[in-house]
Amino acid sequence: MPIHRHPMKPTDPRVRFYTEDQIRTLIAEVNERGRKFGLVWPSATTDRTLDGRVLVRFNTAPATTLLNLLSLLLDAERGDPWES
Repeated sequence: MPIHRHPMKPTDPRVRFYTEDQIRTLIAEVNERGRKFGLVWPSATTDRTLDGRVLVRFNTAPATTLLNLLSLLLDAERGDPWES
C-alpha cells in the first residue's frame, strides 16, 4: 500500500532547523539521485537565508522544494506508484 505524503510547505517550521551545510548535502543527493532520471542541476546551490529559512538557487526556491523533490526521487527509486 503506498504511503500518502503531503509536500512540505515553504512555511513549515521544521525547515528552520536545516543548516546551510545540510542543504548543500541535500542538493548533492538530489543531483546524484536525479541523474538516473535525467534530472540534473549543476548550478544548484544555496542562495541566502530569508526569515530563518535557507533558500536554494532554483530561482530562489525554498529548501522545502528541494526536500519535496528528494522525496519524489526516493519514491521513484523504490518503485512506489505515484497517485494522480
